[in-house]
Amino acid sequence: MGVSFDKIDGAAVLKFDIQPAANAVSEADRAAKLRDPGFGRVFTDHMALVRYNQKDGWHGARIESRANFPLDPAAAVLHYAQEIFEGLKAYAREDGGVNLFRPDANARRFRNSADRMAMAPLPEPVFIEAIEQLVRIDRAWIPSGEGSLYLRPFMVASEIFLGVKPSAEYIFAVIASPVGSYFKGGPAPVSIWVSENYTRAAIGGTGAVKCGGNYAASLRAQAEASDHGCDQVVFLDAVERRYIEELGGMNIFFVFEDGSLLTPPLGTILPGITRDSIIALAKDKGTQVREEAYTLDQWRADSASGKLKEAFACGTAAVISPIGQVRSASGDFTINGGGAGPVTMGLRKQLVDIQYGRAPDPHNWIRKVL
Repeated sequence: MGVSFDKIDGAAVLKFDIQPAANAVSEADRAAKLRDPGFGRVFTDHMALVRYNQKDGWHGARIESRANFPLDPAAAVLHYAQEIFEGLKAYAREDGGVNLFRPDANARRFRNSADRMAMAPLPEPVFIEAIEQLVRIDRAWIPSGEGSLYLRPFMVASEIFLGVKPSAEYIFAVIASPVGSYFKGGPAPVSIWVSENYTRAAIGGTGAVKCGGNYAASLRAQAEASDHGCDQVVFLDAVERRYIEELGGMNIFFVFEDGSLLTPPLGTILPGITRDSIIALAKDKGTQVREEAYTLDQWRADSASGKLKEAFACGTAAVISPIGQVRSASGDFTINGGGAGPVTMGLRKQLVDIQYGRAPDPHNWIRKVL
């Protein structure tokens, strides 16, 4: 039995009921937590919450104290994994304001993910309003310096039933976590393990969707990478097991001696917002950017010959991380002597400076919340 989501945009604008937390963390305790927040371990005082059912549509929008919300043991998400999420950041500007980076792109991707997972599509204005309201009330949790506030919008199927069909009820929520650098030690070159036994996505699958199942499927390969002393895992295509696709949670780019960039084409991989931004910034400079298939053998040969000068991974959490070493069952190789290259670090600085408001924003990517 299917579920129709017609007319769901009728409530595209919801007024959020703001309910400040009665048990907010003290200023002293918050300062202590912000000294070294790590990544995804510390959380702010509040969360955004909106519910959906077929009778009322999206309703009950509010900002309230971060807390557990009840899920029945038969809730659909627990059995059939109808769940999607997003990730974006809020950045503190030097003038005391706060920037969001391309939240409209996250809202569109969230809606696309919902469509693929047969979930109720959340109106994009509601997605953005929930994030902005949460950032406003938890502004004090944004770390100084190069820290940021990581925002995690997500939606789960909450209808109580045991049966394989799209849920008729959903919970949308946004939580926030102050974060430092994604990788310990900052953007130093990382090592990656090539997964030749496991794949992350296939044609017709959910690789282009930000759903939890994709990441669950990558964890065994990531554990294998850790066992081999690597920071991350990179996956090959599911058909021929030859073509580079993406890392466990990031897209990948290659930099060649002629200055051009290459990144795997979309289709089975996540359309990363950082990936799209890098392509735009590179093209602004007149750099040729190719979205083409690239094999592991080509990567190894081009690294050995010097044709390939740099490689880097990119995503919201890590921004841009240079890749120094590649390890695999078929042999290891090093890129750029294992160091961070000038193109990689130049793009990283340019992107980060835009995010923090330290550089011009030629594409109008920044949305000022405060």
